[in-house]
Amino acid sequence: MPPALSWRDRVAKTVVRTVNSLARLRSRGSGTVIGGGVGLVLSPSLLANLARTREVILVSGTNGKTTTSAMIASGWGGVVATNDTGSNMPAGHVAALVASPSSSVVLEVDEGWLAEVARATKPRVIVLLNLSRDQLDRANEVRQIAERWRDVLGELKETTVVANANDPLVVYAADVAADVAWCDVPTPWTSDAISCPRCTKPLHFDSDAWWSDCGFSKPRDVVTSLRDGLIVRGTPLVLDLALPGSFNEANAAIALTALSCVGVDLSNALIRINALSSVAGRFSVRRWRGHTLRLLLAKNPSGFSAMLATIPSDGADVWVSINARVADGRDPSWLYDVPFELLRGHRVYCFGDRKLDLATRLDYGNVDFVVANEQPMPTSSKDPIAVLANYTAFQEWRTRSSEC
Repeated sequence: MPPALSWRDRVAKTVVRTVNSLARLRSRGSGTVIGGGVGLVLSPSLLANLARTREVILVSGTNGKTTTSAMIASGWGGVVATNDTGSNMPAGHVAALVASPSSSVVLEVDEGWLAEVARATKPRVIVLLNLSRDQLDRANEVRQIAERWRDVLGELKETTVVANANDPLVVYAADVAADVAWCDVPTPWTSDAISCPRCTKPLHFDSDAWWSDCGFSKPRDVVTSLRDGLIVRGTPLVLDLALPGSFNEANAAIALTALSCVGVDLSNALIRINALSSVAGRFSVRRWRGHTLRLLLAKNPSGFSAMLATIPSDGADVWVSINARVADGRDPSWLYDVPFELLRGHRVYCFGDRKLDLATRLDYGNVDFVVANEQPMPTSSKDPIAVLANYTAFQEWRTRSSEC
């Protein structure tokens, strides 16, 4: 039997449920953050106490957290406690653990909060996907994040770290861990790791390796490879994902590796992961004013680079929507690091609060564009239209469109 919660924790749990229920009734969001925050005020150790005796997998990184967490939860099978609303800080984690008593837990964790959450939950597995620039006006420099990860991973002697061997900053953070399962998965974005985090000299990259003159280099002892088909711990597996993109193949490979660490049968997990077709609205097909849309979320240069690679070179119209609100980051200068030149040959409709900034960037890239207004209506030569949007713009498109 798990140890009983203290009276303070029991009261805090009740308050979390009540406040979140009221928030949902009053249409104040998904009802996860407010109650969780109140619960942590009443019992600061609530997250640690709720996680005690449960098998916890934490997933962190700049891109792919939500999708990889969904893959792990789906692949695990049965009831899994998870913060699938995307509330990835402690208040959201508390709400997820209050909402479900399941002993299997998958939590997406904001990069800046990973150390605190890991120390509280004592996870069985930590998944590290990548580190790159995000929300430039308020996010820590990525090397600071890597240092904080490194500090906590050196402390957690009972935790297995599942780490991307092709991201030098992830490798730097994870190589102090007691147990690391390295994953050799495609990672085309390396622009935020061009110098060695150990000696600061330039890193060298070729098609399947990277290294520094000081000896810091890509790990060789990988347990998962996605170079010639997927192999996890010596077992070949066939990916046939409903989700698009090579980046989702990498997410799936890492998810399966994490599941192997908790003893899940990978053949059954693979079937469930292959069937996953939409994650929190990402990649969903929807309708708006007679158009069929496929919604794609991209929040930073790395994410946009990955999403642009999924756009067929068929000349079809593409819609891009950019906001610069608090949740997006106020600084839109990252648009100049996105390889929008990949959209040459397409006509791009610019939407969102910063559509003029986007149009200027496309003009510099010699990409055909239209600044979209309510009238005249955009036209398209092909459905579904790919709609690439950053965080708040993506939520707006989900709200204004309807399910097909």
